[in-house]
Amino acid sequence: MNQRLFDDDWILGFFRFLQNNDLSMEYFRKKRKIIYYGAEHQKLLSIRISTKLMFSEEKRNLEIQDFVNYVLILIKAGMASVAFFENGTLSDHKVFRAYMVRKKQGKSQLKYLKTKGKSRAGSRVRLAESEVFFTSINERTSTYFKNYRVDLIGLSCSDTLLPYLYNNSMPSPFEKKDSRIFKIPKHIASPKLENLKSVDHILKMNEIDLEPEGTYLFKNFIASFQKKSTEDQEDGNW
Repeated sequence: MNQRLFDDDWILGFFRFLQNNDLSMEYFRKKRKIIYYGAEHQKLLSIRISTKLMFSEEKRNLEIQDFVNYVLILIKAGMASVAFFENGTLSDHKVFRAYMVRKKQGKSQLKYLKTKGKSRAGSRVRLAESEVFFTSINERTSTYFKNYRVDLIGLSCSDTLLPYLYNNSMPSPFEKKDSRIFKIPKHIASPKLENLKSVDHILKMNEIDLEPEGTYLFKNFIASFQKKSTEDQEDGNW
């Protein structure tokens, strides 16, 4: 599989080119991905669209948005980053830390509870820290939702920790099935500010995953693009 990153204008041109081919497509909202299939329903390619683009499932069309606000939430056991981007510009962020990880086992207390009890004093401390941890995250994100319009919610959080985000004493400002939520398409080693900015940079770009069977579409578009550029130059020389 061949992965490439492109800007919005390029992707809009490629999308229009694909519309003129006899292809079927599917949109996966949680991943912000458009997948194209051939005549025998074989996967040809996929496009993960940027935060600036919006796919209309009703019109089956891709459009660029004039103004998009989004929140990014990166959560690992014991550390999290929350940020608000006003029309793509980082407006506010906060990094949270908590004593949630058992040092010897290297696992969070929340995971440890599945196999062991919670009677020890250290365990109780870590559980209390976990509660404060998710409360702080929800308090911060709630201020964004209260003061701004939020169009998208990028989330990176393991399935183990997600229940603690939504079932905290401080309610999350969005529900688990909120249509604005999408999964951040990148493994986050540590949710520090540097990685948060790196994730945002990737999300601002569009990613194409080419299957071997779909490379001809990409090559044909490049050829047509180059031909048009040559014709425009020749017209300009008259």
